[in-house]
Amino acid sequence: MPELPEVEALGAYLRERAVGRRVERLEIAAISALKTYDPAPTAATGRPVIGAGRYGKFLDVRFDGGLHLVVHLARAGWLHYREAFPSTAPLKPGKGPIAVRVRLDDSSGFDLTEAGTQKKLAAYLVTDPVQVPGVARLGPDALAADLPLFSERLRSRRGQVKGVITDQEIISGVGNAYSDEILHMAQLSPFAITDRLTDGQFATLHTATRQVLGDAVARSVGQRAAELKGEKRSGLRVHGRAGLPCPVCGDTVREVSFADSSLQYCPSCQTGGKPLADRRLSRLVR
Repeated sequence: MPELPEVEALGAYLRERAVGRRVERLEIAAISALKTYDPAPTAATGRPVIGAGRYGKFLDVRFDGGLHLVVHLARAGWLHYREAFPSTAPLKPGKGPIAVRVRLDDSSGFDLTEAGTQKKLAAYLVTDPVQVPGVARLGPDALAADLPLFSERLRSRRGQVKGVITDQEIISGVGNAYSDEILHMAQLSPFAITDRLTDGQFATLHTATRQVLGDAVARSVGQRAAELKGEKRSGLRVHGRAGLPCPVCGDTVREVSFADSSLQYCPSCQTGGKPLADRRLSRLVR
C-alpha cells in the first residue's frame, strides 16, 4: 500500500511533469472508483494542472479554477505516467486494471490503476479536499506533528501502538510497512499499549517516526513512479523480511499474521527476545 513517502513522491513527480499542461480528457474506466458525481469528469476538460500534493495518504491533483482530483490508492492502486498514450481511443469501462485516465494536451498523462480483485481505489472530483470524508477525518500529518501533539494524539486512544499509529484519524500518513519500521527503530513491541508508554518512549517513537518517514521521502522524491515500489522495498529493515536476519542485531525477523495482513518485528530489538504468538487472540507481549 502506498504510504506517506510514496504519495509525497508521486505528487512531486506530477509537479515536475504535468503542471502547466491542460487536461484534454478525464476518463473513468472503473465506475465504482469515482465516488462523486458533481462536478462531472467533463469539468476538468481544458483546465491546466496547477499542482499536486497529498493529505496523509491521499494524492491531490489540483486543476485551475479550484477543482481537485483526490485519490486514495488503497492497497493495490498505483499511478503510471505516460509520455504518450498508444491510442487516442476512449477507454472501455470495465476493461483491464485502469480505473482513471487523465489525458493532457501534449499527448502525455497518467493512469490510476488497481491490481487484484478487491477494487478499493477511490477517486473524488471536488472543489475542496475536505469534501472527501477520509480527508476531513485525518489527524495531524506524521511529519508535521511536534512531540507534544504527537504524544497527545497517541495518548487519546488506548490500544496497541501498532494499531494506534496507523489509525489515520490519530496520525495521518503511516501504514502497515512503515509502522513496522518505526517500531523497530523505536525498539517497541507492536503490541505495547499506548497508555503504558513513558514520556521517554513517546519521545523515542516520535523521533523514529520522523526519521523513518523523512529518510523514505528523501529516497523516494525524484524517483520515477515506476521505480518507487522497488525503492520502498530496498529501504525496509524488518517489514517483509520474515526469516531474514535483523540488520541491527542479527536475530531472525519474525512475523505475526492476521486475516488480511501481517506484521514483522525483531524479538531481540523489540520484545526482550520473546517471540509473539502468531495468532490474533494470543497473549501479547508488551
